[in-house]
Amino acid sequence: MLRCAFYSEGALGFLGRIKRAITDRPEPRDERPLVSVVIGSYDRAPFLREAIESVRDNGIPGGFEIIVVDGGSTDGTLPWLVEQKDVVTIVQHNRGSFRGKPVARRSWGYFMNLGFKTAEGEYVLMISDDCLLVRGAVARGLARFAEMDAAHRKVGAVAFYFRNWPKEREYYVQQTLGARLFVNHGLYRRRVLEEVGFADEESYMFYKADGDLCLKMWQAGYEVVDAPGAFVEHYEGANPGVRTANNAVLQHDREAYVRRWKGIYEMAAPDVQQRTYLAHDDAHRTAQAFERAMTAATVR
Repeated sequence: MLRCAFYSEGALGFLGRIKRAITDRPEPRDERPLVSVVIGSYDRAPFLREAIESVRDNGIPGGFEIIVVDGGSTDGTLPWLVEQKDVVTIVQHNRGSFRGKPVARRSWGYFMNLGFKTAEGEYVLMISDDCLLVRGAVARGLARFAEMDAAHRKVGAVAFYFRNWPKEREYYVQQTLGARLFVNHGLYRRRVLEEVGFADEESYMFYKADGDLCLKMWQAGYEVVDAPGAFVEHYEGANPGVRTANNAVLQHDREAYVRRWKGIYEMAAPDVQQRTYLAHDDAHRTAQAFERAMTAATVR
């Protein structure tokens, strides 16, 4: 059967405009950021705000995006994040109940992979909501990658030096099983994250998944190196209740970690992490932002 379609002159004109719009549109440009900053967060609103400001003010070259993965905060974090037009917010409710049933608790690996897989940057920076980047840290981390590339070294991640403020004075990076350096806070090459399958979502609840991720990189032939000059401030007291809940799974995660890498990467005392220290006098007094956050948390 022959079917004929008849269009009015107006309809033809409309179709013509669509065709011209498609034909004449400019070629899409690659505007992906160089760095994707992924921050995990839960009920630490004043500290998260300071963490994000430390990213914004860090002087990151090449363009960056900020991705916050929030565990369903109830302290005003979410309304504030909605107003931040330079932040991509992912909400993964990880506590409480819904429709009369408890919300299933998901692992740190699952939580962070939401951000890692969303990231569009060539490099992914991982920090927590209780961290502050010292000015210039990201640029120094990127420079370290460039140094290693120029030396033809195969590097998957760069560890930033950090300290637990205010009780520690010097900054350090840590080694894990097999005396292999791993990233507490720092930069990953995104394609390497993808190559090794991102973070393990099944074996660990909260701890050791970062060390496991880096050991997978080492096993795949990629180094993890330090970045002298890239510093992070960390405050363990941002939300004691959350930290207590996390500590409850520490023994489980530690045993799973040792079991996973037994015969591949081991240490005589797996609970002891070796450290490399650096002294640094932060002229920007970055850690003072923690005092502002503590004051804000008290007022709230």
